[in-house]
This record gives sequence, C-alpha cells and structure tokens, in this order.
Amino acid sequence: MSGAKSIMFLGTGSDVGKSVLAAAFCRIFRNEGYRVAPFKAQNMALNSFITPQGGEMGRAQVVQAEAAGIEPHVDMNPILLKPTSQMGSQVIVLGRAIGNFSAGSYYEYKEKLVPVVRGAFERLCSKNDLIVIEGAGSAVELNLKERDLVNMAMAEMADAKCILVGDIDRGGIFASLLGSYSLLEPAERERIVGFIVNKLRGDPRLFEDGVKILQKRSGVPVLGVVPYFEDISLPEEDSVALGRRMAATPDRALPSAVRAGVVRLPFISNYTDFDPFESDPRVDLVYFDRPSEIFGFDVVIIPGSKNTIEDLEALRKTGMADALSAFYKSGGVVVGLCGGYQMMGSVVRDPHGVESSIEVTPGLGLLDMETEMYPEKTTSQVEAGVISESLPFPGRREALSGYEIHMGRSISGGLAKPLFKIVRRDGKPADIEDGLAQPDGRAWGTYIHGIFDNDGFRNMFIEDIARRSGKVVSSFSDSFSFRLRKEEQYDRLAEFVRNHVDVARILEEVKRQK
Repeated sequence: MSGAKSIMFLGTGSDVGKSVLAAAFCRIFRNEGYRVAPFKAQNMALNSFITPQGGEMGRAQVVQAEAAGIEPHVDMNPILLKPTSQMGSQVIVLGRAIGNFSAGSYYEYKEKLVPVVRGAFERLCSKNDLIVIEGAGSAVELNLKERDLVNMAMAEMADAKCILVGDIDRGGIFASLLGSYSLLEPAERERIVGFIVNKLRGDPRLFEDGVKILQKRSGVPVLGVVPYFEDISLPEEDSVALGRRMAATPDRALPSAVRAGVVRLPFISNYTDFDPFESDPRVDLVYFDRPSEIFGFDVVIIPGSKNTIEDLEALRKTGMADALSAFYKSGGVVVGLCGGYQMMGSVVRDPHGVESSIEVTPGLGLLDMETEMYPEKTTSQVEAGVISESLPFPGRREALSGYEIHMGRSISGGLAKPLFKIVRRDGKPADIEDGLAQPDGRAWGTYIHGIFDNDGFRNMFIEDIARRSGKVVSSFSDSFSFRLRKEEQYDRLAEFVRNHVDVARILEEVKRQK
C-alpha cells in the first residue's frame, strides 16, 4: 500500500479503549506535525454523524478526525452497521444506506466490500502522512476470520504496524493479552510491535512486575500502562459506554441544577446529542429506564432510535409510555429528538416495512402530529432558526447548525406548530420547516441532531426549563464554547497518554514501515 504510513490499534475485546487511544494518537501525531487521518474499515454503532457531503459515518471516527484537526469524511469509516433488531442491521456503505441485512446475509455479502474498503483507505493514504487505524472487538475471533475486514485482514491490506490493547480494569490482563497474541498466526504476530495495558486503577509503578511478565512470556515490549481516567470527557459510541453512564452518580452539577432525564431506549441512537449537558454544571443529566424515576426530573428527553416502532412497544410494555403522559399532564416538559420526536405523535405508520412488520402503532399522544416511515433516508447537514412562538426563546433568529438522519416524515394535525426553519441544507439555500411544538411549549421535538451543541440555543433551553421549574441558574459567559471545550479535552487526552506511553518508540516503528 503506497502513500501514508500506518499504525493500528487492535484489541483483546470490545471496549478495551481502542477508540480513545486512536483519538489520542491522532492528536499526538498532529501535534508532531504529521498530516494524520483515522480509519476503521467497519464500525457497528448507533451513534452516527452526517458529513458536509451528506454521508453517514460512525461517531468514533468523527471524534478521531476532530482530534486530528481535519474534517470528517466517510472514507474514514467506509462501512457502518446500525443494529435495527437483535438479529439484523442497516448497512451503510460510503455514507449511504444500502439496506437491512440479517447477520447471515451480511456475512455472505462482505466479500463484495473488500474493494470498497481498499479504495477508501487508498484515498486517505494519498492525502495524508500517517493513518491511525482502529480494529474492532477482539482481533482473534477465530470463527469470523474467514471474512474479516477490520482486524488482521485490514492490517495486512495496509501493511500496518500493530499495537495490541488490553483492559486491565475488567481483569484477566495476562490471559487476554498473552492469549490473544498466541492465537495470532506467526505472520500476524510479526506485525505486533507492542502491548498497551489500559485502564489501570492506581499507580502504574505497581504493575512493573506485570510488565516484566508480559514481556518475558511474549517477547513483545509493553509500550505503555495507561491509568483509568474519569476527568477527560469524550463522546462515546456504543451502549456499553451508556451502561456506565447510567450506573454513575453525577457529582459535578450545582445544587440548583436543572434535572434532565434521558429515556434509555432499547435501540437508543445518537445519544451524543446530550454530551454538551455533561459539560454544563447547570444541568444534572441522568439516563433512566424506570418509570418510577420520572417525576424527579424537570425535563424528560426521548432520544433518537434506530427502531422507533419497537422502542414504542417497549415503552408501553414497561409502563414508561404511561409515565411520560402523566409527567406531561402534571406540568413537565417533554422533548423528542428524531426517533423520540416521532414517538411523541398520535400514530406512527410504516406501510413499507422500513423498520418493522407492524404497519401502524399508536404514539405517545404528546404532540398533535402523525408520522409515516419512508424508504428514502434523509442525511444532511443543516442551518436553521427558531420560528415557534410557543418557546419563549429570545434571539430566535440566531443560526443553529446540526444534522438530519431519519427515514420518516411528520405532519401536524393542526394544533402543533413548526419549531425550526431550515435555511441551508448541505450548504445550499433552503426553506423547510422542521419540528413541531404544542402551544404550551411543554412538548416539542425535532429531526435535527446536535442542536444542543449550539451554545446560544442550549443556554436558552436551560434557562427556560429552570424558569418553568422555579429554579435560578447562572448563565455561562459569552466566551464559553462547547467546540473549544472539546478541543481542550483532546489536548488533555493527548498529554495524558503521552505521559504513560512510549510515543517516541511508536514513531520509530512507524518510520520503519516500508
């Protein structure tokens, strides 16, 4: 493979920290003066993003691109799988959905995607000095190797040097690293230039004997022992990370903070919409799935969903649908984003079987609207402004940016009024109404993701909820920027990893690549 050199992070399993380490090295190499880009051949995640070209890709590679200081592009994640059920996924190739596949049918189809992966990687190589590649799950899933696209097959395609990452926090670090290494073929082992022991709780010096054992038994150097951290905030991509958030007890919120509850849907997607709230001490953000918790919140948000109809059914079965209705009737504010917005209407129709075999299902009845699913998927970046008179937001003409990812259209029954006016879509002038709000302003929703990333809109939203709840929250200064805060987090991550990993040795290994 000509052009850029590459380094690849492989894992002993899922959630060992490959994505975060890849992001760290994207920032480290950028700071070293390299033109660097991230790459993951195939990603499975429900958190996605729309590029300026209107293509859909996984959030992990978006984070890594931001860390590298470049614009995200679908070549960085040519294949994205978005689970739509326990047995199947929507398959997105180079940013466009090509259909829903069962696990078996996709396994058979994967061979046709090899040229797609190669082409995307070669295009990145032609524009950059160094590619930071991320593997998926375990690098040694023996039953999946025959049609592997993302681990050792990708390493061979890229002729990449590889680092094997293990998570010591979950236990079994010796078995996972040494066992994974031993299951590699001899030629594959030659690509491994070192191990990284990740998520150590405590002083790394206490693991010095462990480092010696790993190196003696494998003959492979340990390039770093990275401590567990909780004070660096990065967007995360999957439900494993969300499970940790639900288990955590927030402690950085102010005593008078607005309490915001996000409903934990079975097919929740794009919950990165709420990352800005986790940076804001005026908000105490909680993900929850028990109806009994709902009356402890000032506002409840129904997030995006990859399967609106099945998630609606789940809300009814668990009693959450009745709880949401009672919460609204008692004076609470309910907000829906994308799939959550669709659920808030009176009915959801799916005559084309886009998501489910259920053609019609009742909605939550919180918004006077109806939704119908269509096979065509809307994926675009947008600019918009608030037009609803139901929301007491000053500065409503301020331009908001965000992105759309949906397969449905929602129409008001007459009472609910449009929320936003989209003025630009994919860089072109537009005049499109989006979202709906009830006259009382306590139930509203939108198809636009990322609206809370906009500092002005987020401030207005928080202040409105505080006013309705009888709370007083201080305003951030005009200099606060969520985008700049993310940049600070990437710098902190890079410095943290640099302090615990032998970056110089990794760069030397990269330079030796032919």
